[in-house]
Amino acid sequence: MAATRRPTQTASYRCTECGWSTIKWAGRCGECQQWGTVVEASEPTGLQRSVSPVAPGAGRAAQPITSIDTSDAPRRTSGVGEFDRVLGGGVVPGAAILLSGEPGVGKSTLLLEVAAQSAKAGRRVLYASAEESTAQVRLRAERTGALHDELYLAAETDLATILGHIDEVRPELLIVDSVQTVSSSLSDGMAGHPSQVREVASTLIRVAKDRGLPVIIVGHVTKDGSIAGPRILEHLVDVVCHFEGDRQTSLRFVRALKNRFGPTDEVGCFDMTGAGIAEVPDPSALFLGHGSPEPGTCVAIALEGRRALPVEVQALTIKTSAPNPRRIVNGVDSARVAMVLAVLEKKAGIVTSDLDVYVSTVGGVRFTEPAADLAIAVAVAGAVRNEAAPKTLAAVGELSLAGEVRPVTQSAQRRSEAARLGYTDLIDNRSATLRGALNDVRARVRPARGDDVPDF
Repeated sequence: MAATRRPTQTASYRCTECGWSTIKWAGRCGECQQWGTVVEASEPTGLQRSVSPVAPGAGRAAQPITSIDTSDAPRRTSGVGEFDRVLGGGVVPGAAILLSGEPGVGKSTLLLEVAAQSAKAGRRVLYASAEESTAQVRLRAERTGALHDELYLAAETDLATILGHIDEVRPELLIVDSVQTVSSSLSDGMAGHPSQVREVASTLIRVAKDRGLPVIIVGHVTKDGSIAGPRILEHLVDVVCHFEGDRQTSLRFVRALKNRFGPTDEVGCFDMTGAGIAEVPDPSALFLGHGSPEPGTCVAIALEGRRALPVEVQALTIKTSAPNPRRIVNGVDSARVAMVLAVLEKKAGIVTSDLDVYVSTVGGVRFTEPAADLAIAVAVAGAVRNEAAPKTLAAVGELSLAGEVRPVTQSAQRRSEAARLGYTDLIDNRSATLRGALNDVRARVRPARGDDVPDF
């Protein structure tokens, strides 16, 4: 009688990120190109194992979706309105939220403000800091006015100890700063290793779901801006937010990259000051110049998520004898500026081949969407002809190489926001062509100047 063949164990290595396998260890995955994700594994070969069905426990039977009660999961405000806007209206009990951002952008300051406002609302908060001591966090809280008796601090890098603090404090909101600096004894490797990050994140998320405890986790980013650690980290959490901002300015934005409980096109606006972080519910005035209109300026209506913002585009042209005139831009796309200059010269007769052209936005905001094309064209044309557009004029539109003004996304929202802010003269795709749009601008310049301004 022939012996039954037993399954053999073949030593191999597998990528924890994408599942790619190899017979020898490699520092970099050959499939997803991630570093440090290839670990030793054992793959069973031969006979296949089967899984026996298990009856669900009491209260866990499948039921119609229409009969499921959601009254026990109301949204709770975090106390920071701009953060609630990004989350879709507030924090959902049991939600796992991942907040990422560049070093020094203000992630810890923002979450300390969220913790303080939640504590002031009567909810107990546990802030577990694995990067700073409790004294350091206390000093920052004194500076930003975030002191409250219901805000508990713990400086721990061990996951088991953090879980013990949760049992002892019984918080209604947990903040862990950051997941890459916490380690678990159940996983090999140092803190920040993909296996450690996966183990720590999965444990915290399981605690959040079992107890209905919302958890906000801080995540580091790599040098290319993506979230450090295994990709599964973003799949496990319910909400992924990114905190961004230019270090040269105090303006900060929170964007939702993933949200199971709300939209992903909302943006929260904050102002980073020496006294902490402040909400900016209406940032319209941040990107506008002050004083009387000057030649070479035009206001465009930009979209940040669902929010329409007026952005002033400024252009300056200087005569040059250099064979290659300079094209210097700040806050706008240099390739689109070059295209706009070519269309201006070909379709409207605005020659800039012998001029140095400088184009910039006010306030350090980046306005790279195609809707900026028409505003750039109006600003450059005004700089060349030394004509200032009226303060009530704004321009929104995408330019084609044929000189057409094309409509842009959510034009109705941009138009209503322009009217709310007092821009009664909106130049958009209704002008049909670039030449027609520039003539529409000139028709509004004539009454202001009181002389005969010719058409293009």
